[in-house]
Amino acid sequence: MPPVHPPLTFDYVLVGKFSEDENNHIFKKQRAFIESLKKKKLHVHKIGDEDEKVFYCIRAPQNIFETYRYLLKVSDACNWSCEQQGTIPQSIRIRIVDFILHHTYIESEGVSEYLPDLMKKNVFETHFCLHEKREQKDLKQSWARWSACFKGQPITNVRNYLGEKVALYFLWLGWYTFLLIPASVIGVIVFLYGLAFYNTSPLIKEVCQSNVIMCPLCDKTCKVWELSETCMYAKVTLLFDNEGTVAFAMFMAVWATVFLEFWKRHRSSYVCAWKVFDWCEEEEELILEIVNNAQCEPKIHRHSYLRSTIVMVLVTLMLLIIIGLTHVLVVCRVIATVLLAENSPWKVITENSQTVAVMLGAVLHYITITVMTRVNCTVAMKLSEMENKHSHAAVERSFTVKMFIFQFFTMFSSLIYTAFFLGRINGHPGGYVRISGIWRLEECHPSGCLTDLFIQMSVIMVLKQTFNNIFEYSGPWFSRWLKRKKTQKFRRRCFKCYKKECMNAKEGSELCENCKLEEIHRNYSLIQTDRFSLFNEFLEMVIQFSFTTIFVAAFPLAPLLALLNNIIEIRLDAIKMVSLERRLVPTKANDIGVWTDVLEVIGVLAVIANGLVIGISSDFIPRLVYQYFYGPCASGSATGIDCMAGYINNTLSIADISDERVRDDFTSAQMVTYSGRNVTHCSYRDYRSNEDFSLTNQFWVILAARLIFIILFEHVVVMFKCVASWFVPNSPLDVRNERLYDKLKRLKEELRAQRAHQDTLTKLNENGNAKRTSKQKKTNKLNSM
Repeated sequence: MPPVHPPLTFDYVLVGKFSEDENNHIFKKQRAFIESLKKKKLHVHKIGDEDEKVFYCIRAPQNIFETYRYLLKVSDACNWSCEQQGTIPQSIRIRIVDFILHHTYIESEGVSEYLPDLMKKNVFETHFCLHEKREQKDLKQSWARWSACFKGQPITNVRNYLGEKVALYFLWLGWYTFLLIPASVIGVIVFLYGLAFYNTSPLIKEVCQSNVIMCPLCDKTCKVWELSETCMYAKVTLLFDNEGTVAFAMFMAVWATVFLEFWKRHRSSYVCAWKVFDWCEEEEELILEIVNNAQCEPKIHRHSYLRSTIVMVLVTLMLLIIIGLTHVLVVCRVIATVLLAENSPWKVITENSQTVAVMLGAVLHYITITVMTRVNCTVAMKLSEMENKHSHAAVERSFTVKMFIFQFFTMFSSLIYTAFFLGRINGHPGGYVRISGIWRLEECHPSGCLTDLFIQMSVIMVLKQTFNNIFEYSGPWFSRWLKRKKTQKFRRRCFKCYKKECMNAKEGSELCENCKLEEIHRNYSLIQTDRFSLFNEFLEMVIQFSFTTIFVAAFPLAPLLALLNNIIEIRLDAIKMVSLERRLVPTKANDIGVWTDVLEVIGVLAVIANGLVIGISSDFIPRLVYQYFYGPCASGSATGIDCMAGYINNTLSIADISDERVRDDFTSAQMVTYSGRNVTHCSYRDYRSNEDFSLTNQFWVILAARLIFIILFEHVVVMFKCVASWFVPNSPLDVRNERLYDKLKRLKEELRAQRAHQDTLTKLNENGNAKRTSKQKKTNKLNSM
């Protein structure tokens, strides 16, 4: 670990409004809180500026850190921490002072008010810790810049500056990005496999050369149309709905497990080197409690079944609201399809109203995601506070789980409907299912249900990643640019002080007042951070991981998009944390916490979802059933003919216009083709009898085959996941051996120290006994005289 020097300025800064009225209740509370900090031996230096703001600059004395270091040494699970030796790093100083500030309170009208309460009442405006110029500059040059996109990350330097928790986030993100490379390559190969049969597939030829007349897709204005009009969509569908997709879905399900298991190995190497492998979050918090208040009492673990039941009911209610929004999106898409078909002045939109409605629905879904993210965050935080957890770490875990569940349902409810319900509950000619008896439920795209899922996933993924990155970077950058004039003003004042030691201060030297004020304003003008800053980054990446794995069967290029995004995301987050945002409070950790469990759940969901997508949404199973049971090769005697010939016609059922039930759904004007030809029959995609619309035997055979495939797929993939999980140990052998060596070394040092102490006591006793014996002899000699 590089040598760490005492800070040039302060550990922490509190910002409040200046007031000359000493009887002002805000000023009184400010003064009372500062006095409480001083009682805890914190040094507080008050600096005012021209904007009626007052900066309380806080520095902790050395004895606080000595106490912290001693408690680490005698604790059960934290005694390996590197803070036992050498100078306390600035990151540790900041974390300890931040804990003391947030656990200091004042009494006001019989109520204890902590720092967050005082900030809500505008007693203090904000608080932050300062960036260290030298370390900040080093990170900018080696890591936090766009030209370093394809370079490695200095994870240990990030850990020394921003703490273990942030370092582990970047370590995980880098590892995830690295393992996306093989997934992206195979996804591209699957895409190219479909592209190779783009024009030669017999299924494509059958669609493009078909003369089949299809039933109208909507009421009133939609007319019958020819299946050959969907030639292009059929080609697009084949790019993603082919035999290679099945293998790729299995690969990605196993990949998710392999990624997690190798991540655990990768993480263990770093946390072992940082000496936090056995670090315990609960003990760390107890140590900080004692450092803050030596007479503190432990927070008792409590659990209320009534409170938990209420929270569970409220979570369920929130999920029902989110699912209700999905129904609203479905209704909007249905109505949009009708309105576009009936009222659009552009023929191309009228003829493709269903596809346009799907794309509009995807955009509306993205807007819903953006709005609901803020709502979900507020609700999850309130519910977590209701549970009255005993520690901040427990509250954070509870909030993480709830927020992920809310976001997962917000993101995927519409996709789940598109994947598993769209086109399966809409009915048939003469028996269409309608919303309020007016609007027909939308159907799958004529080229297959997977096309709709692909369109929606691609739109959401591209919009989400593109706009998130644009706003994530441009917002803080523009805000810093607006505030830069004030910082420049203080820099001019700093130059006027003519003290060169201010700009080239040696380690441990004190800055002049102007330099202190310039440094404070430079940090004050940056974007505010809080405990959710890193959480938001994690949530964004975990949701992306969900997109990459759960519905990858419908979108094999998802890993490639994720890879390209993550290459940018790593540097974007680095630039934000180092240059555009206030310094995050360095937090200690030895894992990514509850996110590991979330990722494992996503891995299980990926197996289930991909099996269902291939088994239900894809045409893979119907094609297999046709090839071996209903196609020209079913008898085994056909030669010189493609086994899939006639498949498209086999998937279509025919509706007779003379049927009274069909006439109720279609007008006579709708049964005229765009070329002016009247038709008496039209086809639709389903396995139904042409007489009474009952389901055919082939439908039940395909359904049985779908269920058998789903069961086999999930069991085989789960077996491979279990084997991969067992085969890859969580910690490399060198890490285990190093930990054993460290344990042995520490125990020997403790034994040597104890023996040295015992030897010292023995020598002191021997010297004391010798003196007493000599004195006794002198006394006896005097008595004998």
